[in-house]
Amino acid sequence: MKVYSFKRNLKLPISLEDAWAFFSNPENLSKITPPEMSFEIISISGKESIYAGQIIKYQVSILPFLKVNWVSEITTVNKPYLFIDEQRAGPYSFWHHQHHFHRLNDGVEMIDEVNYSVPLGILGQLANRLFVARELERIFEYRSDVLVKTFNAQQT
Repeated sequence: MKVYSFKRNLKLPISLEDAWAFFSNPENLSKITPPEMSFEIISISGKESIYAGQIIKYQVSILPFLKVNWVSEITTVNKPYLFIDEQRAGPYSFWHHQHHFHRLNDGVEMIDEVNYSVPLGILGQLANRLFVARELERIFEYRSDVLVKTFNAQQT
């Protein structure tokens, strides 16, 4: 299984606590997901706050007219500095997404680190080269653009 990775940094001119409150709330995922992906949360276990073991079920369009179910588990929480979500069911063979938050003098640096694998062996590797990697970059670029507008942030 080939594992791919990418990293995205973003400075946010908000407090560490405000960053944590926004990003650790699964309800905000729809605000930072491209609209054409038709992101829809189906269920969130223990809605009171994020915790290790929390399960989030949602549907997302990965291609026009192709909706898939995705189940994520929050596996690690170190409030307000880190949480990790991992796909339990969905389009990837492997998905591990780390959300890091570092206090800065003028706000917070948020770092997304994603490691993933695409199913179907060599065909999946080809699909990653032709489509998947670019699509993930586009999704995270959209996310950054929305966050820049929402929080008057700077991309790094």
